[in-house]
Amino acid sequence: MKRRQIWKGLIVAASLFAAAAHAQAQDLLDTVKQRGTLRVALEGTYPPFNFRENGQLVGFEVELANALAAKLGVKAEFTTSEWSAILAGLQAGKYDVVINQVTITDKRKQAFDFSAPYTYSSPQIIVRKNEANPPASLQALKGKKLGVGQGTNFADLAKKVGGIDVKTYPGAQEYLQDLAAGRIDAALNDSLLIPYLVKKTRLPVKPGATLDGVEQAGIPFAKGNPKFKAALDQALESLKADGSFAKISNKWFDQDVSRAPGKR
Repeated sequence: MKRRQIWKGLIVAASLFAAAAHAQAQDLLDTVKQRGTLRVALEGTYPPFNFRENGQLVGFEVELANALAAKLGVKAEFTTSEWSAILAGLQAGKYDVVINQVTITDKRKQAFDFSAPYTYSSPQIIVRKNEANPPASLQALKGKKLGVGQGTNFADLAKKVGGIDVKTYPGAQEYLQDLAAGRIDAALNDSLLIPYLVKKTRLPVKPGATLDGVEQAGIPFAKGNPKFKAALDQALESLKADGSFAKISNKWFDQDVSRAPGKR
């Protein structure tokens, strides 16, 4: 009797091990299709990319995520997270992708795979509306307070200069409010963000100098999912080909942000 019980226990353990190995080997595309949803993380506080309006998530990346999910034959399911924790959540498997203007960098590519780029932009200094002598470069901000998002490439860029009092915040909303209130001297963010803020918000801020360099944003996801990457890139290309991407982009930015500067 004991031998039978041991044997049955071994069979159950082997079955569980095989199921776990199968789940681990399964490509993310299969998981997403079986589930019927694409789990998308974004900040929800980063207009015009993603933010809440009348309690609903709206913005460029919200519409893009819905369109991409539809191309994959599933629905987008959204989770909001502070930027400082959003990539850690992806590593922990809390969601499938992050669609939140994540700049593709060599360091991030060590941890994640990325889709093809879907936006091209540049870092840009933001100053108060009444600033008479806005800084023309990061070097001009030495000895002054600069607001950036915690864990962003903008924070890394500012810290490399040296001599700048770099203040980190959970997200753009917090440091832009501090900038407007005079608690910091400038902020650094994405050049695509500023025109919307000037046009749609009442914050007394304005665009400053655009820094050299073009940055590409892509969609990060867990490594080892070649089928998912191929399907995601194909979905992006399809949205561009049928004009859907340009329509969404022009709605929020008055331009096609999938084209590199000089090619728009």
